[in-house]
Amino acid sequence: MARVVVDVMLKPEILDPQGQAVQRALPRLGFDGISDVRQGKRFELEVDGPVDEAALARIHDLAESFLANTVIEDFTVRVEEAAEAAK
Repeated sequence: MARVVVDVMLKPEILDPQGQAVQRALPRLGFDGISDVRQGKRFELEVDGPVDEAALARIHDLAESFLANTVIEDFTVRVEEAAEAAK
């Protein structure tokens, strides 16, 4: 079984009020030196069988049609290494 991660983020030109709220709160909490925060979503998919080009293409289609709103969001699809998955 392999893990595929889909990260979804607002496109850079889209306003991110949640990220801005976090960024404004950081100095009050003692975290200085952070100039910008963008908030996103992470999906971890456990895949039965090999993660070959066909499986990645299906997951890409899933992300494009269901996990992300591609009008305002970008996404990446990657296979997570076994050592990362164990953390």
